[in-house]
Amino acid sequence: MSRRKPAATAQRRPRAKKQTTAARTSRPAQRQQRQPKPQKQKRERKPIATSTKILLLIGLTVTTLLLGGNWILHRSFFNVHTVHIYGVVHEDPKKVLKASGLETHPSLIGVSAHSIEHNLSSFRWISSVSITKQWPSTVNVTIHETRPVAVAFNGAHVLEYVAANGADLGPAPLHANYPTLIYLNPLNNSWPFMKSGFAAVDVANRLPKSIAWQVSKITVAANGHVTLGMESPVSFVIGATTNLKAKFVAIASVIAHSTLKAGDVVNVEAPTVLSVTGPPPS
Repeated sequence: MSRRKPAATAQRRPRAKKQTTAARTSRPAQRQQRQPKPQKQKRERKPIATSTKILLLIGLTVTTLLLGGNWILHRSFFNVHTVHIYGVVHEDPKKVLKASGLETHPSLIGVSAHSIEHNLSSFRWISSVSITKQWPSTVNVTIHETRPVAVAFNGAHVLEYVAANGADLGPAPLHANYPTLIYLNPLNNSWPFMKSGFAAVDVANRLPKSIAWQVSKITVAANGHVTLGMESPVSFVIGATTNLKAKFVAIASVIAHSTLKAGDVVNVEAPTVLSVTGPPPS
């Protein structure tokens, strides 16, 4: 019985050693797997630094080229030396050229339609400007003039063109083929068609072609109510400038399908309920 105990003890020791050896050998293997991680991070930093240098180099190159190109384009060789102006009908082309600022030979790169339009803002007929550049030193300027919509007599009884905004565009011939605006009961000789008389301008600007050629005068009262005087002569009372499209349709329908006598007055203030009256008593 006493001999068996040492034998059992001798068998247990190797097993403990084997387990310890296996545990020890597994730890270095895990450490070896974790070692490559910092090496990968170091390798990723190199291309980032290189790409940053490349971007900086590109930025410096582009900046140098831009500064150099800008300096070259501001040399006298690229200044404005030739100017062509188109579209001027009601203004003096020489005055337009002088006011445009192009006679001072600015650098072509700095010329813009906005700056020229600003310089020409004092000309009543000029509404906008467009340009084209021909390098190295030519500018083509196209003037867009305001379209008149009517004529009216000023305080000195001189016939003037009227723009769509009600502005006085300057003298017009007596035979000008536009409706004549009339402002009733003026308090003074000032030009009323940009203020209280603007309703007449609004109607003139929105007249459809089908009836515009038949309108000889547009009368506006102080309250803004408008009456059309036709060549017939027949009058159409429009009243306020609301619902103008329907009122114009009603006028065209009456002209096409009704027999009117000279002096008749047609009220289209309510386009669906028309009334026709004879001329007022003399």
